[in-house]
Amino acid sequence: MKWDIPGRLLLWNFPRPIYLLLLLFLFGTGCKTDIPKTPLPPTPTSVVPATPVPTALMGNEPVQPLFNSPAYGIHTFLWWKPDIAQRDLGLVRDMGFGWVKQKFPWREIEGIEKGAFDWYRTDLIVQMVEQSGLQMVVRLDQNPLWAVASLPSDRIGENQPPANYQDFGDYCYAVAERYHGRIAAYQVWNEPNLSREWGNQPPDPAAYTELLRVCYEGIKTADPGAIVISAGLAPTGTPLPVAMPDTEFLQGMYAAGAGAYFDVLGIHAPGYKAPPEMSPDEVATSSEFGNGRWFAFRHVEDMRAIMVANGDGYKQVAILEMGWTLDQVNEGYTWYAVDEATQADYLVRAYRFAKENWQPWIGLMTTVYIADYEWTQADEQWWWSVVLPDGTPRPAYYALRDMEK
Repeated sequence: MKWDIPGRLLLWNFPRPIYLLLLLFLFGTGCKTDIPKTPLPPTPTSVVPATPVPTALMGNEPVQPLFNSPAYGIHTFLWWKPDIAQRDLGLVRDMGFGWVKQKFPWREIEGIEKGAFDWYRTDLIVQMVEQSGLQMVVRLDQNPLWAVASLPSDRIGENQPPANYQDFGDYCYAVAERYHGRIAAYQVWNEPNLSREWGNQPPDPAAYTELLRVCYEGIKTADPGAIVISAGLAPTGTPLPVAMPDTEFLQGMYAAGAGAYFDVLGIHAPGYKAPPEMSPDEVATSSEFGNGRWFAFRHVEDMRAIMVANGDGYKQVAILEMGWTLDQVNEGYTWYAVDEATQADYLVRAYRFAKENWQPWIGLMTTVYIADYEWTQADEQWWWSVVLPDGTPRPAYYALRDMEK
């Protein structure tokens, strides 16, 4: 599933409009979904009772709590305009959330050539987040062209693993070294179980594990206290070559030895159309909600069960993206859209369910989004956001602000 925005692509010191024209030519602008697009009936208004979480999800060893259980986070876009970044950080602080998630795109920091770093924006962002009294998860991905120039053109995508994986490991080291003790956690890549996030190649959990390894080692060498979170995996049932179901991909990661190279498991947990308390078993047998376990917010439990089965029950889970969309415009998203009141209600209930049922193994829970200032209704991300691009809160913002934490 593609519900995270494409990163801005900055490779040379051109004016921004020229960048965008250049990169539209190089990469294209498609943002499609692998979600079934068959319209379904409206979302029901009845509340589904919570189903107790099996004790088997706890594992046999005490959980190591690197995050509060839960920790409250939201995805932000602080890169381009410091005044808007300050406004948005104030919104996060005022809603009582303690964490922001922010992209540090590789191509915008080491974009010209290997070893040529531009830290201007990242220095400013780290400083602003610190001054706001918040903590940050930084997402590391989005390759520069120099790192993939030796690959065939049909293997170069918007999010493409480098020809030499160690180049990415060196980048991870450089970021962690510069911000030693100042950035609390790092997310390594995004949705590698989708081909479009893997250079338009079939997803490969062993290859991702190798990329995770070099980044983990780079971060831990530079800043041993930093938390390394594996990539958020897209909940999907779509098979190869377009995608790999997240459960299969995670098991493939464990088979390749990935358990040694992350501190916290990263997952994505969009609510789609179902209420947050509805079990994956119920959703899987309901045409109204998609006929797939991955359409349940509680699909998180399926991923947790795989962790426990592989001896990783002592680790926490970080939900790196979660939400319910309002989308009435973009094909592929409208079938599971809810209204504003339901979005607000479901988000609060998702946090409440996790707090009541998933402690101590649930860690960071990251809502999408504080909107990018450039988004319009043509951008599917606009419809997920709890704050509009001009800073106007939606009902979900107030509900999250006012809920018990």
